[in-house]
Amino acid sequence: MARGRFVTFEGGEGAGKSTQVLRLIAALKRSGIKALATREPGGAPGAELIRGLLVEGPPELWDPLAEALLHNAARRQHAVLTIWPALERGDWVVSDRFADSTLAYQGYGQGLDRTTIDALRRITLNDFEPDLTIILDLPVSDGLARAKVREAGKASRYELMSEAVHERLREGFLDIAKSNPKRCVVIDARASDDHVADEVRRVVGDRLGVSLLNG
Repeated sequence: MARGRFVTFEGGEGAGKSTQVLRLIAALKRSGIKALATREPGGAPGAELIRGLLVEGPPELWDPLAEALLHNAARRQHAVLTIWPALERGDWVVSDRFADSTLAYQGYGQGLDRTTIDALRRITLNDFEPDLTIILDLPVSDGLARAKVREAGKASRYELMSEAVHERLREGFLDIAKSNPKRCVVIDARASDDHVADEVRRVVGDRLGVSLLNG
């Protein structure tokens, strides 16, 4: 049985990752491909418990290294219990965030050094990485405004971080894409959900060699 494919969505707050994960999952299933939607932090029972620690509370709750350790602990559980078994079954896995978010948020955004982040990633995942990463990009002010409407006053720790942090992590995602052109594609998330979904299907088709049906 052929191994499944692993697709991740990355980007700042309010970029529409969760929506596009579901849109891609629907397109894959319409096209006869078994697919699983998941998220980080989370995606497995223990990882979901850690998610609560990470997304709730004030922005300054965690030291950046402690925060990165928590993310990698959750990611290990996610990979071992959810992602890798699904890929071995031949299913596709589509995740709302993965390891690039730790580099962007704790690295570019909060100043944790790249050597430490890379070491944690190797310990957690060895050389495993997504087959394709789609980075949804839009101006920080637009993304935070969208997130505020979506959360209806229940903002996460990350949404409450300063605009300067969000500007740095946006640049971080763009830098990650520039440094990994074979894996990463940037899509302008200012467009409508339908237009972005069309672009996602096109990119997945071109990069991973599948033909996806429109809904």
